[in-house]
Amino acid sequence: MLSETPAGVVSGSGDGPGPGDGLVKTGVVVFAVGALATLVTVAPLFLGTEPFPTVAYLVSMLMGVGFALAGAGVLRSVAAQRRQAREARRAA
Repeated sequence: MLSETPAGVVSGSGDGPGPGDGLVKTGVVVFAVGALATLVTVAPLFLGTEPFPTVAYLVSMLMGVGFALAGAGVLRSVAAQRRQAREARRAA
């Protein structure tokens, strides 16, 4: 069946990090920094204090950058797994 993954192609089989894993981890960290910055920049609106400078709002944009990095890592991992599956199918 073509819908089944050939044996030995499963990611995370113990042979170290796969392609794209580093991008996903980096994306999660960058996303978390952006999410924290977003919470910090929104807080003055509820507390009635002076808003933060523009730089704080620019750091909030890291949330989207982190999401894009993690998505690129997932796509890279998917491409590598498809390539491995194709090679395993040809070898069989």
